[in-house]
Amino acid sequence: MSRLRRMPRQQQPAARPAVRPAARPVRRRSYDQFDATARALDSVGDRWTLLIVRELLGGPRRYTDLHADLPGVSTDVLASRLKDMEQSGLALRRKLPPPSAASVYELTERGLGLLPVLAALAEWGAPALAERRPTDAVRAHWFALPLLGALAGLTREGVLEVRLDEGEFHLHVGGGAGTVLPGAEAYGPVYGYGPADRPDARIVLGAEVCLELAQGAATLTAAVKGGRVEVLGDGPLAAELRGE
Repeated sequence: MSRLRRMPRQQQPAARPAVRPAARPVRRRSYDQFDATARALDSVGDRWTLLIVRELLGGPRRYTDLHADLPGVSTDVLASRLKDMEQSGLALRRKLPPPSAASVYELTERGLGLLPVLAALAEWGAPALAERRPTDAVRAHWFALPLLGALAGLTREGVLEVRLDEGEFHLHVGGGAGTVLPGAEAYGPVYGYGPADRPDARIVLGAEVCLELAQGAATLTAAVKGGRVEVLGDGPLAAELRGE
């Protein structure tokens, strides 16, 4: 019987590790125009960005709080916009000191510089609020910026608590300086969520009156005298609000 020669097993070449393509740096969309307006829109022109700024004008906020007060935004989009704002130098994220382990987002000085922009947009957009649609969400503090413009002529500085049916917020007003109060850093954010710790005055009014004030359809003096705005408090700011 013939013997078959045993052929050596052919050596298979060692498998080479898959070579992954180098990750390309993510390039944000740009108008690529050497123009100040275009450059500004490169940073804040994306959907939701300015509304995130609106929320952060009230002070540092947790991601979950931002998501709760921005109904309609997805978690992915919110995370993406916040990351873009960090990269653009508009916002930063920091951890709260112990015992809290939460992280909060807050505006940088450049981000706070958008306050006049948001105030102007609120004034421009106020006439579009003539009718509330059934699908419209609402938060009390969304009335803060429109109301700031209506209270810009106040000369007495202080913290004003505002009570609406939708909730409460507080503003830093006075000095006759418009929406930006000189020395506002001593108080903190320009407006705040919920009631103030030690307000200098309180006002109670309805959302419709708040909108009329923002649109210039009513004056604060007339609304107070007509009983549409109730002023609480005994200090100088409360006296000025009453027209005394």
